[in-house]
Amino acid sequence: MPLPTVAIVGRPNVGKSTLFNRLVGKRLALVDDRPGVTRDRREGDAKLLGLEFRVIDTAGFEDEDPQTLPGRMRKQTEAAVRDADVALFLIDAREGLTPLDEEIGRWLRVETTPVIVVANKAESRAGESGILEAYRLGLGEPIGISAEHGEGVVDLFDALRPLVEHEHFEADDEGDDHPLKLAIVGRPNAGKSTLVNQMLGEERMITGPEAGITRDSIRLDWEWQGHRVQLVDTAGLRKRAKVDDKLERLSAFDTKRAIDHAEVVVLLLDATRGLESQDLRIADQVIEEGRALIIALNKWDVAEHASSLFNGVKAALVEGLSQIKDVTLLTVSGKTGKGIDTLLKVAIELREAWSRRVPTGELNRWFESATEANPPPAPKGQRIKLRYITQVTSRPPTFVVFGNRTEELPESYRRYLLNAMRRDLGLGAIPLRLEFRGRANPFDRQRR
Repeated sequence: MPLPTVAIVGRPNVGKSTLFNRLVGKRLALVDDRPGVTRDRREGDAKLLGLEFRVIDTAGFEDEDPQTLPGRMRKQTEAAVRDADVALFLIDAREGLTPLDEEIGRWLRVETTPVIVVANKAESRAGESGILEAYRLGLGEPIGISAEHGEGVVDLFDALRPLVEHEHFEADDEGDDHPLKLAIVGRPNAGKSTLVNQMLGEERMITGPEAGITRDSIRLDWEWQGHRVQLVDTAGLRKRAKVDDKLERLSAFDTKRAIDHAEVVVLLLDATRGLESQDLRIADQVIEEGRALIIALNKWDVAEHASSLFNGVKAALVEGLSQIKDVTLLTVSGKTGKGIDTLLKVAIELREAWSRRVPTGELNRWFESATEANPPPAPKGQRIKLRYITQVTSRPPTFVVFGNRTEELPESYRRYLLNAMRRDLGLGAIPLRLEFRGRANPFDRQRR
């Protein structure tokens, strides 16, 4: 199997060839202070902390007529990016964003190749503002490095790894053929294996009245109405204080790992027992991991006082899960199969919202409207100015707001923005992450 390819792209003289040499471990590319030294694509086998890939050094991206030499070099660069699995977009952190950087960013945003923004020459304090400026490109969180001195390679490794490891390529493919990764979790004897068997239409999992039959997280490939699904049946999760058996501790760890690798998690409750504190702890864990959550009341076919039970559980969720308003609550029966189609339809819709990337223009138009409708507070009479917002990643959607004195924003304003985002941008009841960042103060002596 050929190695995945990583193309380095950027305007002239930002350090592309220096980074290329650092990644291949040899001085293969010519490096000089003069711009435009590299003209043809140069390739080499790279290894970064054990991660292996093919790296392509491209010519500096220039805005020239296609018939000129720089214009023909640009065409080569465009071809390299389209053929690559990942593009590293290099900027000079000391110089900050230039108009040409912004033009390259606009081009990369319409390409299908995943992009990692790398702010080179960030080894000194002079590069801090350039890293912050790079968020304006709308291409995710920038990685600050020094290609010359080898600083920041761990952060670069973390950003590259999920994109160049083959197994992650398959997992992160968001096309129509990408299977929905659906984990079924809950307390022992909630009926998880019975529900999975009903979905599959066969007795694939061992079931019975005894609690704790399932010990391992079992992955099962399945298809529902033309949609590929990877089901994960997990071991029951009890209160940590009650887990004293080594095997049960290992099973609990395996379940937590299944949550981490899922896209949508169904927390199954036993309708004959209602909602317990352990259920809320499991739900909290799912949300903390950033996974889309569905809560399903199982054994609904034998539930007593169904209406009051449903309303009681819903009210308890509103009170106990403050991170997400209106978390999805459904009813199912693993024994009869009732409600399974609805559960899977909702899971697919949640996965779509969880994977969504909001266009930068739409996001900032919403942000301007939301902050005008409810301006940030002014503690001690000093106004907090929020300038712009960008989405740094999806799965789950993660956003960064830039402004001044953001550290003084109350938590209530953060909740306001999150709730408005869910409502106005159609993101629904999924985990969202929102961070605030301010400009570095060059006169802050405490940072020196």
